[in-house]
Parts: sequence; structure tokens; C-alpha cells
Amino acid sequence: MGSRVAAALLRRGRDQASALMIPRLAPRSAPAPAVPRIGSGSGGGGCLIPPRPGSTVAFSSASRFAPFHAFRSLAPKTLLGQCTRKMSTATAALNSTMANGAANSGLKLLVTKGPQAQKAVGIWLFGCAAWVFSLVILGGITRLTRSGLSMTDWKFTGEIPPVSNEAWLLEFEKYKQSPEYKRVNKGMSLEDFKFIYWMEYAHRMWGRALGFVFAGPFAYFIAKGYVTRQLGLRLSALFALGGAQGLIGWWMVKSGLEEPTSEYVQPRVSPYRLATHLTSAFVIYCGILWTALSVVMPDPPTGSLSWVNGAAKIRKMAIPVSAVVGITAISGAFVAGNDAGHAYNSFPKMGDTWVPEDVFCMEPFIRNFFENTSTVQLNHRILATTTLLSVAGLWLAARKIDMHPAVKSLIGSTLGMAALQVTLGVSTLLMYVPTSLGSAHQAGALTLLSLMILLTHTLRRPSPTLLKSLAAAAKPT
Repeated sequence: MGSRVAAALLRRGRDQASALMIPRLAPRSAPAPAVPRIGSGSGGGGCLIPPRPGSTVAFSSASRFAPFHAFRSLAPKTLLGQCTRKMSTATAALNSTMANGAANSGLKLLVTKGPQAQKAVGIWLFGCAAWVFSLVILGGITRLTRSGLSMTDWKFTGEIPPVSNEAWLLEFEKYKQSPEYKRVNKGMSLEDFKFIYWMEYAHRMWGRALGFVFAGPFAYFIAKGYVTRQLGLRLSALFALGGAQGLIGWWMVKSGLEEPTSEYVQPRVSPYRLATHLTSAFVIYCGILWTALSVVMPDPPTGSLSWVNGAAKIRKMAIPVSAVVGITAISGAFVAGNDAGHAYNSFPKMGDTWVPEDVFCMEPFIRNFFENTSTVQLNHRILATTTLLSVAGLWLAARKIDMHPAVKSLIGSTLGMAALQVTLGVSTLLMYVPTSLGSAHQAGALTLLSLMILLTHTLRRPSPTLLKSLAAAAKPT
């Protein structure tokens, strides 16, 4: 019975087992190491004997292809469950040896329990990142439609929306007491109020729903033993920051419900609080995306020592470029907080001049960069241009360096996105910030940031074992 099952296992898993057990990085002239088998029978099959402790035969190949294959298992679980005690012992020993090999090689896996667990956790984290992305875009639409101040109170547990006409009239009366209604929307109809109310309500509930989408699977994966200590601490910090994000959002909205200091100033949220709220959302998104990439791609794509050295050179330039992209995105929050997009709707000049005369009219001097409409917009223009030129410089440098083709393609995509983002920004300004273009511009900023995160993650230094394997493959026979 054992030999028949083993033969079936060999037939169904021959390709995967060969890919895992035979080191592909050895020179072609070197003979492939023989893989001993046990349990051979009339069917000619058998089970693979695990390698000796300390052997790099099994792990060297797996570590190289881990970014794309995530340590594929040898055979389906249904067959493994039917193996004899001898075969089960061999399989357990193989898994233990691979785990020890991963630890000894310097490759830090964030998920245990094999490739299926790795895939499940990766899909969940990428889904959470996409949810945060959509939440940021929805928040931008809420701001562009001036819906953010329609709900004048906040409850930690949320609240049921108005369902009756009396309930709607009660909420409308609360809004009529706000400075925004008195100075901007006086005479608004109940139907118009319902629209802005639903926009803000959807934004708040979408954020709360993310908490359940994150916490539920997180608890399940912990119970299943999939999550390592390092991953657990990282995700716990992100979850805590997500919970604080709701409080930051209300802290921001509350600033817009206060009476402005001057009768000539329109009610709006504090640009500092808006920037804090948006920055926090960016940090959560980047943290989840980076973690998801680390789960599914524990080692970066390589191929040769030349490509690894080329990636190291580009990495030194990509990190500061990523910082410029992030700073530019945050500066956009101050543009939105000061409604600076509705001033100087011309390009490349700002009105009739390149630099407005009142760029440094505020005291103290530092306030101009965060509260002065002219300075805030000029600052964002300069940063956006710097971003485009920096990404273009990165692309030009990459053309002269021997690197993995996938990395070069990614840099080209990043340059294309940077050019598109500048085009969206200029179009949004010239057309007086329509909601469609404004939200597209914000989505473009987050997309460009995502590409830079993917690029810097792909340019990471490989694990020690992978580097040794590449060095061994490069030696002349």
C-alpha cells in the first residue's frame, strides 16, 4: 500500500519535487546531485529522502525562486495524509530541514505553515491595502464636494443614519447651526443636504468596515499559527494606527465646525489637521503594502551578481526619490487645506508673474509654507517638478546599468506615472479643481507612491544564501 501511494505521489509531484531538490544555480557542467529515494516498489515510485542537516541542496533553489513560487510543497495534502508512517516521518523531516535552512540562510519568512498560508496572508494584506487606497480616494471626493462638515457629531461605535423625515430634519437643523451653512450653504435644500451627509457617512462607515476586514482575518491567522512574532507586532501597530485614524479624522472635522477668526474667511478644516489625517492614511497604506510584498516576496528577484550589483546602485538613488514623492504628496494636503487650487489657475506662471509678491508676507516666516495660499501652491509646483525630474533622472541612470529586466520595466512605469500625475495636476488647476480631476489627481499621487514602494522593495539586498549561490554560479568551471 505504501509503495502504491508513494508511486502516485511521485507521478503527481515529480516536477515540483525536482525543482525544489535539484539546485538550478550550479554550473551546467556540474553533475546534478543524486536524490535518494525510499519505499520504491513495483510502480517504480518512491518518496524523497530529506537532505542532511546543514545541506543547502534543497534550500538554495527554493530561496532563489521564493519570490515567485513561495516554497511550493511537494505534493497535495490529500495524498500526504494517506502515506505510511515512514513516509510521513520523511516529509516532516524535510519540512523541518527547509525551515532550518531558511533560518540559517538569513531569509526571514513572515508567515509559517507553508506556501498556502503565505498565499492566504498575502491576498488578505493586498486586499486591505486596496481598501485603504479606496478609502483615501473616497475621503478626497468627500472633501472636494464639501461634504466633510455635514455630520456635526461623532460616535466611536458609529450611528444609524436617518431613516425618517423627522430624523433628517433633526440632522439638518444641527447642520444649520454650523459656520459652513451660515457662510457658504445658507438656503441649501434638504435634498442637497442629504447628498453631502451620505458622502460623509459613507466615508466614516467605509473606514470602520476596514477595521473588521483587518481584525477578523488577523485573529484567524494568529489562531492558525500562520503569523510570526515579527509580523504580528508589525500588523498590531498598523491596526492601532488605523484605530487612531478615526480619532484624527474627527479632530480634523471639529476644526471646521469652529467659527473662523475673520468674517471674510470661509469655514474649513485646519490644514495642519488635514495634513496629519492624510499623512496617517499614507503611512497605514504604505505599511500594509510593504508588509504584503514582504510576505509574498521574501527575497527580491535576482538572476546574476551583475544584476544584484546594479540593483544596489539604483537603490541608493531610489530611496531619496521615494522621499521626494512622499513629501510632494503631503504638500498636496496643505494645498487642499488652504483651498490653494482655486487661486492662480494658470500655468506655468502664477497669474502674470512667476513668483507672487506675497509669498513671504506672513509672520513668523515659517507660517508661509503652511498657511499662505501663494506659497503653498508655489511650493507644491516646485516639488511636483522636482519629483518628475528626479524620476526621469532615475530612469536615465537605470538605462546605463545592468539590471533585472523587470526592475527596468518598473522604473519606466514609474516615470510614465510621474508624467501623468503632473499632467493631472496642471489640468486640475487650469479647470478650477473639478471633482473628477481632483480625485484622479489624488489617486495618481497614491499610485505613484505605490510604484516607488514596489521599486524600493524590489531593490532590496538578497539573503546571504542567495548571494552565495549566485557567486558559486558565476565561478568558471
